Amino acid sequence: MPHDRLADLPYAASLTLHQGDLTADEDYEGAHFDGLDFDAPRAPGSRFLECAFTQVTMQDGRLRRARFSDVWLRGVRLTATELSDSSWIGATIIGSMAAGVIAHGSLLRQVTFRGCKLHGVNFRATTLTDVTFEDCTLREVDFGGATLRRCQFPGSQLHETDFSQVTLDTVDLRGAELGLIITPGALSGATISTAQLTGLAPLLAEHAGITVA
Repeated sequence: MPHDRLADLPYAASLTLHQGDLTADEDYEGAHFDGLDFDAPRAPGSRFLECAFTQVTMQDGRLRRARFSDVWLRGVRLTATELSDSSWIGATIIGSMAAGVIAHGSLLRQVTFRGCKLHGVNFRATTLTDVTFEDCTLREVDFGGATLRRCQFPGSQLHETDFSQVTLDTVDLRGAELGLIITPGALSGATISTAQLTGLAPLLAEHAGITVA
C-alpha cells in the first residue's frame, strides 16, 4: 500500500542524505535526495533502491535505462528529462510535476501517482502494470502503443491524452474526466461509466463510421 509520509516508509530510518551530483551506472541504495536542484544530470544506467526524493528539481536530465525500485517521491519537478527504457517497480509519486519527460519503452509496475501533473509526457510503447493515477492531471500525455494492465485513473483529468493503438487489460477509467485521442478498438479492455460512454459516443461513432444526424 502506498505510503503518504516519508516517516511511514519501512526503510525511513536507514535513509542517508545524498550530496553531490548523479553519475552514470551508479548504485544508490537508501539515499534521501532532499531539496536538490539537478541541472542536466547525466546518469544513464543508474540504479535506485529504497530511495526517497523530496522537493527535488531536475531539468534536461539523461537517465536512460535507470532502475527505480521501492522509491518514494514527493514535491519533485522533472522537466525535459529522458527516462527512456527505465523501470519503476514499487514507486509512490505524490504532488509532483513532469513536463516534456520522455519515458518511451519503460516499465512501470505497482506505481502510484497521487495529485501529480503530467504535461507532454511520452509513455509510448511503455508497459504499465498495476499503475494508479489518483487525482492527477494528464495533459497531452502520449500512451500510443503502450500496454496497460490493471490500471486506474480515479479522480483524474485527462486532456488530449493519446490512447492510440494501446492495449488495455482490466483498465478502470471510471471516475476520470476523459479527453482522449483514440484509434478504432483502442478502448477494448477498459471499464467506463454510463456518463463517460455518453461523452465518448460521438468519438466512438466516428471511428465506427456511423453518421449521427
